[in-house]
Amino acid sequence: MNPPPLSSQRTLKRVAPLSVGKVLALLYGALGLIFVPVFLCMSVLTANMPTAQRGIFALVGTGMSLAMPLFYAAMGFIFGVISAAIYNVAAKWVGGIEVEVE
Repeated sequence: MNPPPLSSQRTLKRVAPLSVGKVLALLYGALGLIFVPVFLCMSVLTANMPTAQRGIFALVGTGMSLAMPLFYAAMGFIFGVISAAIYNVAAKWVGGIEVEVE
């Protein structure tokens, strides 16, 4: 006798907020790396500027190239945790998201 087939429909009723936060921190940090070449080019292009203006633009370009991936990762973590917590509350009200698995 064969067991009854399992349904391929599943309902996602809860997600772990810290898990979602960690994954989004990694993804958003990687997306922040896209901006590194842009800000480094900004620093290099300041070589043709007058000396009085060159320093601040070079500093901003270099500083932003270092800060953007960290800032994006931090924001990804924070908003990932908040979004997962909001999803958990909403899923209690409406029953979650139905997904089909195989």
